[in-house]
Amino acid sequence: MSLKVKYDVQDLQIIAHFEKMTKARLKDYLVFGEKAFFVVEKGNLQKALGPDKRHVTKLEELLKKKLKMIEYTADESRFIKNVFSPLKVVSLEKSEDNVVTITGPDQKTKGLMIGAKAQNLRMYEQIIQKYYPEIKEIKIV
Repeated sequence: MSLKVKYDVQDLQIIAHFEKMTKARLKDYLVFGEKAFFVVEKGNLQKALGPDKRHVTKLEELLKKKLKMIEYTADESRFIKNVFSPLKVVSLEKSEDNVVTITGPDQKTKGLMIGAKAQNLRMYEQIIQKYYPEIKEIKIV
């Protein structure tokens, strides 16, 4: 499974609908299999979520996909934490060879970060690499 990065007409309609409904500025719309990711500009996450996460619920019904909202920031480590949110990242270290090592609080959280057959980890890794292409790999310990 690879990350979809080209927009077709339907994607552009979804982006326009998202911005009209939420009044939030969208930086990117990414689709990975049955999951859709909305990367919003810094400071727009609360608008994008809506009161009681109503916007997320409506968009999930419309798209028939699970959604995740990610707040963009130019701070690399903060953005990586935002991608994994709401899962808690205890620590994050980047080595000289551009491998990011993330420490989770417990085994259950680490399992959720990694996912079955590491699909969540590879999906998050591709999203992060789109904005920070120098990152070679992400490891969970």
